[in-house]
Amino acid sequence: MSTFWSLWVAILSISCLVLVFGILYWNMQNYTGVEEGKSMGHEFDGIEELNNPLPAWWTKMFWATAVWAVYYLIAYPGLGNYAGILDWTSSNQGLKSVAESKAATQAGIDNGLHVQYDQEVVKANEKFGPIFEKFAKQDIVALAKNEDALEIGQRLFLQNCSQCHGSDARGGEGFPNLTDNDWLYGGSPEKIKESLLIGRKAAMPGWEATLGEDGVKQVTAYVISLSGREVDSALAAAGEAKYGMCAACHGADGKGSLAHNLPFGAPDLTDNIWLYGGSERAITETIKHGRNGVMPAWKEILGEDKVHIISAYVYSLSNK
Repeated sequence: MSTFWSLWVAILSISCLVLVFGILYWNMQNYTGVEEGKSMGHEFDGIEELNNPLPAWWTKMFWATAVWAVYYLIAYPGLGNYAGILDWTSSNQGLKSVAESKAATQAGIDNGLHVQYDQEVVKANEKFGPIFEKFAKQDIVALAKNEDALEIGQRLFLQNCSQCHGSDARGGEGFPNLTDNDWLYGGSPEKIKESLLIGRKAAMPGWEATLGEDGVKQVTAYVISLSGREVDSALAAAGEAKYGMCAACHGADGKGSLAHNLPFGAPDLTDNIWLYGGSERAITETIKHGRNGVMPAWKEILGEDKVHIISAYVYSLSNK
């Protein structure tokens, strides 16, 4: 800091302190001409104003704060280039600009947090790693009956999966319910673990440009009819004729790719389980604009041992 700015900061700080002490002293004097505790001659609504000073504890608190401010400025760097009697220095002194100071401070914080995090991960792995490793050697079906493993699996699920599937694993719009027996990629222990390890990416194209508005209505009617609901028969018949472009994924019978051993993750249209809603409006939106669902791969994030335990927990939800 230049000499000018150093003096500017020092003079301004000292002047403010002098002003504070002056105001405190001034407010402790009685300039009213009325003895303390006596009436000021004012009364309103039966309440008489007395010439009472501030409570003693309040006044002492003000003075103590002001005295502490003086000590702080003497002890620590605060008056320009003055180093303070404690010779204390911050980690970012000597930097050329505020931006550099902030960057260096943040870098130090980030570095410290990374180091602390890495140390905690090492400790956690040393403590819990053998437990995860022991459970990872067990079959998922057997693990799904182990109360200790399920408790760990539930905690891992709540930390990593509940944001999408819900804390009760019942899912929501666009996120599958994991407690029933309706699976897009398979509900066997192997398939559940595979979904967790490598993730899933589903993509249904929008058909509005190909079918047109009337065609979307017709296919919507036919899709609704597949689940046994009543629709306009003429619309459904016209939709069935256009359904051929959907059969490649959902199957000619509408039972989905899983029923035909296909890897697409296309849902069964003949039940009443709908990932994005089964109302006419929701189905119309799906056919018109398409859907894109992505589940991240957890192998690199959690490691295969933890994924194995979560797989057992998820499997247990639909296999009581």
